[in-house]
Amino acid sequence: MDTKILIDIVGKRKVFLIISLVIIVAGLIGFFVRGFNLDIDFTGGTTQQYNLHKEITDQDISKLNDIMIDVTGEAASSIQITGSERQEIIIKSKELSSETRDAAFDAIAAEFGLTVADRYSVDNVSPSVGADMSRAALISVIVAVVLMLIYITIRFSFKSGLSAIICLVHDVLVVLTFYILFAIPINTSFIAAILTIVGYSINATIVLFDRVRENKKTMSRDNFANVVNTSIWQTMNRSILTSLTTFVMVLLLCIMGVDSIRNFALPIVIGIICGTYSSVFLSGNFWFMLENKSKSGKSSTPTVKAKAKRAKA
Repeated sequence: MDTKILIDIVGKRKVFLIISLVIIVAGLIGFFVRGFNLDIDFTGGTTQQYNLHKEITDQDISKLNDIMIDVTGEAASSIQITGSERQEIIIKSKELSSETRDAAFDAIAAEFGLTVADRYSVDNVSPSVGADMSRAALISVIVAVVLMLIYITIRFSFKSGLSAIICLVHDVLVVLTFYILFAIPINTSFIAAILTIVGYSINATIVLFDRVRENKKTMSRDNFANVVNTSIWQTMNRSILTSLTTFVMVLLLCIMGVDSIRNFALPIVIGIICGTYSSVFLSGNFWFMLENKSKSGKSSTPTVKAKAKRAKA
């Protein structure tokens, strides 16, 4: 049965590549202008957790931030609502001395009527711990990418594996661009989410590549561009519907969940969108371009010879 190709995705590959390039360049500009908004998990600082015994509102968060400014001279880096009943608060700020931490607690206790028992925890995170976490996160991503490259190379080919890795790098850069442009704090939840995105995105790409491999056998007389286009449209419904079901569930977590869950769900929401985009519109194109580049040099000489023979005839 013939597959209906609505858009020549391979033929319009420059359009899709330009869209991705514009987004990534915007992220690079934002990075050089203001950099990442790193949470204290990476930069070091103090976390304070309290139970306010009431459902926390935006007005309460504003009061807490004003207290931190009065006591420390700076606004809190983040104030997160947590707990199943949204009654607990986690305040993250620059590293505070014990006297300053006590002064902050006294001011908060006076405002919200707290006791010492409502002060759940106060912890300092040193910058060295943040550096160790950054290093471990980077190593985790590199190891995951290398293992995926080896797996895809064994199952398909090195060119397809390289195409998949380029798409993974694209997805990570797009998510980072979103965080840079909107100044969203990057914490440990972000690292876990990035690894989740990498695993999810590669799954859709492998489904497409598996179909390309099958079609190369049955469509041996077709050029590779047609094989890729056909494979993309054959797996289009599967890619979109699978991503949509996951997207809806994660989006609900992002909207209705507490801050700790939202911090994990938000990058996954973005990752699902860009991962679906890269799997459908970029992965096959990268594979096609790598194949086309390697064959262009080989095909040019025979073509010249063929023309010369025809001219003599």
